[in-house]
Amino acid sequence: MKTQHELPALWVEFFQDLQFIRGRSQNTIQAYRRDLELYKEFKSTNKDLIEFFDFMKKKDLSTRTQARVVSSIRTYLKFCDSKGHDSSDLRQLRPPKVKLSLPRPLTLAEFQKLLAACETEKHEKTVRNQLTLLLLFGLGCRVSELISLNMTDYNESQGFMKIVGKGRKERLVPVTTDLANCLRLYMGQVRSRLVVENTPSLLINDRGNRPSRVDIWRWLASWSKKAGFTEPLNPHRFRHGCATVLLENGADLRSIQMLLGHSSLQTTQIYTNITVGHLKKTIEEHHPLSEVEP
Repeated sequence: MKTQHELPALWVEFFQDLQFIRGRSQNTIQAYRRDLELYKEFKSTNKDLIEFFDFMKKKDLSTRTQARVVSSIRTYLKFCDSKGHDSSDLRQLRPPKVKLSLPRPLTLAEFQKLLAACETEKHEKTVRNQLTLLLLFGLGCRVSELISLNMTDYNESQGFMKIVGKGRKERLVPVTTDLANCLRLYMGQVRSRLVVENTPSLLINDRGNRPSRVDIWRWLASWSKKAGFTEPLNPHRFRHGCATVLLENGADLRSIQMLLGHSSLQTTQIYTNITVGHLKKTIEEHHPLSEVEP
């Protein structure tokens, strides 16, 4: 069996496996690469794995980031083990316990402010901006999924948008009436005025081609500032907001899981904790016992 110090020789094969077999995105692959570089740096000076968490703390990594690093390393070591390499670190390396923090979902009021703030003097850019917000909030999609949307992903007759998520998994998400109307206007009259090169991309940036993650973050930062928010809105808050609104209005967890593309229902269940405050308020306002004086 090959020894553990030879393991970096499998990096190329591992990254190819991530991309072509597991279908991971380039952003995910780069995250794995950074995590493994950290592991390699530690192993070059210290063989005692018990010191690894102190090493990460000295790098000012949060507990959540440490957990991700350990998960990346364990995934790599499992791959090495499957190839007949010694992966004894796998038995010693356990991820830290991370307390799940509840995400703060985007509210409808905040969304309305953004819709007003994204308006510009140019009609076509205003429609594009509003569509971007409606897609994020209406589909509950990730930024990587948003920028990957193509014209052919929208089935107008069936009222569904095809979204390609993590691991190249596809899901069909229903399109609301307001979003469908915006898509019809954008695709029929606006997109052709924005596009410069021949691209299948649904959204078009200010340079006339497919937007990048940076474009989306930059747009949100600009609209957030114009709307009067103290800090730029994280695009993931749209996803949380979409799920929370649906849950509070009676949608079941399984449907929300399918909408968001979660591989595990456990991931979706975090939203049940988010709505506890809403439930308490509802009971206080509408439960008959709320009017009973002891």
